[in-house]
Amino acid sequence: MLVSLFGLGILAVLHFGQKLPSPPAATTETVSATGTANAPRVEEGSGLSALVRNLKDPVSRLFLQLLIIIATARLAGRAFALCGQPSVVGEMVAGILLGPSFFGLVWPDGFHFVFPDASAGTLRLLSQIGVCLFMFTVGMELDLTHIRRRAQMAVVVSHASIVIPYFLGVVLAWFLYTHLAAAGATFVAFALFMGISMSITAFPVLARILQERHLTKTFLGSMAVTCAAVDDVTAWSVLALVVAIARASSVAGSAMSLVLVLAFIAVMVWGVRRVLPRWLGVAQVEDEPSKGALAIVVCVVVASALATEIAGIHAIFGAFLAGAIMPEAGGFRHKLSLRIENFSSVLLLPLFFVFTGLRTQVGLLNDFQGWLLCLLILAVATSGKLGGTAISARLMGMGWREALQLGALMNTRGLMELIALNIGLDLGILSPRIFTMLVIMALATTTLTGPLLSLFGRMRAVPERLTQARPRVEGRV
Repeated sequence: MLVSLFGLGILAVLHFGQKLPSPPAATTETVSATGTANAPRVEEGSGLSALVRNLKDPVSRLFLQLLIIIATARLAGRAFALCGQPSVVGEMVAGILLGPSFFGLVWPDGFHFVFPDASAGTLRLLSQIGVCLFMFTVGMELDLTHIRRRAQMAVVVSHASIVIPYFLGVVLAWFLYTHLAAAGATFVAFALFMGISMSITAFPVLARILQERHLTKTFLGSMAVTCAAVDDVTAWSVLALVVAIARASSVAGSAMSLVLVLAFIAVMVWGVRRVLPRWLGVAQVEDEPSKGALAIVVCVVVASALATEIAGIHAIFGAFLAGAIMPEAGGFRHKLSLRIENFSSVLLLPLFFVFTGLRTQVGLLNDFQGWLLCLLILAVATSGKLGGTAISARLMGMGWREALQLGALMNTRGLMELIALNIGLDLGILSPRIFTMLVIMALATTTLTGPLLSLFGRMRAVPERLTQARPRVEGRV
């Protein structure tokens, strides 16, 4: 009876309401002031045209992009994992396949419909959030106890694996600057960035390769993790310096950025790190982090990223430092990492891979000289990183077999390289052509890690009398 009574009332109001006079047409000023210009409009058309129109809505297009990106990334990651490669390599390749180099070439109309130029801004912002969350988890994965146990060898090998390829990258920049640097980029900024791109190691990818091959608890695995951790901190510190120099318009501006960054690091390490356990309280020993604890963590990450962005370097450095100062009591880092990494790696990081793929134009390498330069960059990157690591490790007492395997692991660049390359492109240091070459180099060096590790592992062991200076490796790696 209630439904019938009020239902009839609704019908009556609708019937008599049709006889009311229509409201006056709104003027342009009124529409602009009230914001009703963006209200949805009902248009005439067939059912199919209405569906297409709804699909072109920014929200619908974003959901379509997410569906295609996540599905493609997962399929490509699974395919590469079945081939013995890290799944992240497949996700990186999926980003390029969805870009103009493949999707745009095979089906141009479909590519422009799914990824119009107007949607690039949204993808960029979401991808940057994903990268910051990823760098936060990388910071939490750093284990300083590894560095303390093998400090001398780790410091020597890791810094040699940075300085040698950095030098080769700067020398390479001498020959490439005139033809491949972005218009308006200074030689100093271009050379420093080429050095960074040659010397970066992907610590997370390296750790996953060790886990998949059950090498984490071996001498080789411990040394690789230790060297990669030291390498990570040093390389990202150098990159922060390069970004500060490139962004500043003067020497005074660069100095100011560096002073602000050093002050920020001091506040985070000697201030926030000490009060965080008190802020989080019992959340560190609970089975699941509470919503309050997660809110505090998110605020710390966002504030750190904002601080480094304002200081004149990229937001990822603040996120990385926020992860490095997280408390470890009660396995809090591990619990937190599982939640954040799963969310970012499934939803947000594939957006970054696709955003990188949209900026990678393999068609720019349309001549023999372009591919020859690409092979030269790959050779310089591999010889500098792998060779520098292997030689320094051998001088520190490791056998040639383990030294070469360590060099192959340190030659892994992966996602960390893509992050640095996108920063260089955003700063106007790298041209699209050299950016594409360096992306190909990052994919190639990461893909070669597994095969090179197996190849060097099959080498005949060096006689024991030649390797008495190094710790004995248990088993055959």
